[in-house]
Amino acid sequence: MTEDHYTTMRHRMVETQIAARGVSDPRVLAAMTKVPRHRFIPHHLWDQAYNDYPLPIGEDQTISQPYIVALMTEMLELQDTDRVLEIGTGSGYQAAILAELAAQVFTMDRVASLLTQAEQIFTLLGYSNIKTRVGDGTLGWPEAMPFEAIIVTAGAPQVPRPLTEQLALGGRLVIPVGDRWSQTLTCVRKTKEGLKFEYHGGCRFVRLIGEHGWQEAGWT
Repeated sequence: MTEDHYTTMRHRMVETQIAARGVSDPRVLAAMTKVPRHRFIPHHLWDQAYNDYPLPIGEDQTISQPYIVALMTEMLELQDTDRVLEIGTGSGYQAAILAELAAQVFTMDRVASLLTQAEQIFTLLGYSNIKTRVGDGTLGWPEAMPFEAIIVTAGAPQVPRPLTEQLALGGRLVIPVGDRWSQTLTCVRKTKEGLKFEYHGGCRFVRLIGEHGWQEAGWT
């Protein structure tokens, strides 16, 4: 397939899978139209890159369904001056979408090999406003706080306290919260009166592993 063919597929994806389901922020739709999703997945899956489902990227991880990426991004209500923390770099696709919309993106993953692959793609595509780190995402990135927005792309048993502590006043945290099999997409707003929770329907993500997430043998 040519790049023009992928561009056509990307436009169709945004029209039929994303805008048709109610995502309306024009900046989010523009970012989803621009970022080449196929570049973030294994080459043998490129022909499926713009289909309406998640895809495996190795290390038992996935790239999320395009609609979910768009919905979570819209929930962040990003401004072009915002600093965003992403927990769960994975393929790097979500970070690239964020980089189109925010001033700076800080993205973390506990799997070093995935982060290395993502860094290579960021360089290839010319993203200079993304910083990366290997580590326990449930602890956040305290040296870089506060963040206007935080997004967690893995399912958590509860909202990790370090992440809410690293939110700026007025900041938004978008995170799937639930059990190991299903979660509710949750938006946490930090206000002067405290944390306010909004719920946006069911979803299913891989587990968020870490000190304030799910525990896993061999991960400390």
